Amino acid sequence: MIYSMTGFGKAEGHTGNKEIIVELKSLNGKQFEITNKLNPLLKAYEADIRKIVSRQLKRGSVDIAIFVKQDGAAKPMKINTSLAQSYYASIKEISSALGLAEEQILPTLMRLPEVVAPEAESVTEEDWAVIERLVNTAAEQLVNHRMVEGKPIGADLLDRIDQIEKLLIQAEVHEPKRIERIKERLVTMLEEWVGNDKWDANRLEQELIYYIEKIDISEEKQRLRAHCTYFKELAETAGPEGIGKKLGFVLQEVGREINTLGSKANDAAMQQIVVQMKDELEKAKEQVLNIV
Repeated sequence: MIYSMTGFGKAEGHTGNKEIIVELKSLNGKQFEITNKLNPLLKAYEADIRKIVSRQLKRGSVDIAIFVKQDGAAKPMKINTSLAQSYYASIKEISSALGLAEEQILPTLMRLPEVVAPEAESVTEEDWAVIERLVNTAAEQLVNHRMVEGKPIGADLLDRIDQIEKLLIQAEVHEPKRIERIKERLVTMLEEWVGNDKWDANRLEQELIYYIEKIDISEEKQRLRAHCTYFKELAETAGPEGIGKKLGFVLQEVGREINTLGSKANDAAMQQIVVQMKDELEKAKEQVLNIV
């Protein structure tokens, strides 16, 4: 099954007093690239996160955002005891000199800078276990989204290949007629340039056979059909690990055979069909750029 390169995945969870939100988004890209927007607390785990994502998403430009939010209205607070003691000695000395009541020292002390401050946040092993699970879940959701997005792309690709095969059958209808037209054209030219009775019919047949061998398209038709069959087999067995590059290579081979058919056609009707085949091929190439 064909998988698109575009997709989205999201997972949410809780650990301790933290809320974790993981969001993954992927777009088209020739290689696998990750752009991350990580909470500063997760910088130490950046390599692990990239490894998890790359294991499931083989191709495309991936944006990953992980948000760590503190549950509740207030964060845990911590009192800097040593700093408070230093402040207290100075404040008590001043209050004694001015004859102020010592009951006001504590409220004043608690309002001084950095005596009471939010407790430093950190990611524990338990937190990381939850984050790791959520990253995996978001990646799985993105892969499922890619599969859904890939179904119409795969159907369109197979239809393009079917159209090329049908057009090849149409081209074959004109193949016998083009030989007669080539012979008639050569005879007409000889009669105009040499004269009716001044050219050897046997020699003409020999030259015609040689010329027909030069423009024979039997091998091109056989290879084109083989490439189309191989393309469909690859598309049907494709998975999330990616098949886009290989399908692109097969389409290059399809293009080579179509171009050779056009150059050897020597027939207006066949060349018109070849143009239609090229049109279908270009549309297929555009779609391949959208798949993993």
